[in-house]
Amino acid sequence: MKYTDTEIDKILNRLVASTRSPRGKFSASASYSKLERRLKPRILHIPIQSFRVAAAVALLCLSVCAVYWYATSTSTQTVSTLAETRYVRLPDGTSVTLNHFSSLTYPKGFKNANREVSLTGEAYFEVTKDKKHPFIVQAGPVNVQVLGTHFNIDAYPNNPDIKTTLLEGSVAISNTNNAIRLVLEPNQMAIYNKVGNSLIRKEIKNSGDEISWRQGELIFNDTSLKEIVQELSNSFNVNIQIQDTTLQNYCITAHFPKSEKLETILTVLHQTGHFDYSKTNDQIIITTKQDLK
Repeated sequence: MKYTDTEIDKILNRLVASTRSPRGKFSASASYSKLERRLKPRILHIPIQSFRVAAAVALLCLSVCAVYWYATSTSTQTVSTLAETRYVRLPDGTSVTLNHFSSLTYPKGFKNANREVSLTGEAYFEVTKDKKHPFIVQAGPVNVQVLGTHFNIDAYPNNPDIKTTLLEGSVAISNTNNAIRLVLEPNQMAIYNKVGNSLIRKEIKNSGDEISWRQGELIFNDTSLKEIVQELSNSFNVNIQIQDTTLQNYCITAHFPKSEKLETILTVLHQTGHFDYSKTNDQIIITTKQDLK
């Protein structure tokens, strides 16, 4: 800060009054230069070597922070299928088999309290047991939580229902806000309806039939035409519509071996069922047989 002559004179007058020092010795003209030098800020000279050390320390701190962020951040990857099934092994040892036109998203390393993955489509899980870290599958509006078990989830986006079938162990199924929840036992299926936001339990005779797709087979055991159409639509990625709603609950039992073509399957079903079908572009329409109308 720089003072004017008038301000400096006032300061010196106060000094003279308090110390009885000779006025001339502390006059503005005699003392201005000395006082100005005292009031000037000092420039701190730091050796260049000190700057180098400080820069090295700062760089080290940044490196440590970057490594910590990378290690703690959740990096994910997604595996998808088209007209094939695919086997995936997760970081914790859990094995997953993806059905046709499905995708699974999971972290490259399970670092959180829960082992969480996200599923679109259908997959069969054999979960590695870890009581301290529950395994959670997020399938649209449904969460399936397990500790270690074998189960199948059918959660194709176009299906009105999300089905969870338990083969071994136990699972807890709930919607995203945990408003509804139930626990399954082996040979039981949980069916969540997306429209009605309802969750029901269903007993099944053979849970193994629900994962026959792993061997490329299609097994329909007294299955409604509505469910068959949904499974065929997902397996072959085609749009199949039932025009006559009275046909939806018509049940059929059939077993199709691996790699059977859609045209062959429809022909067999047509012969055993009370319906006709026609194909226009990429859409298949199922109607009631003419002689039954």
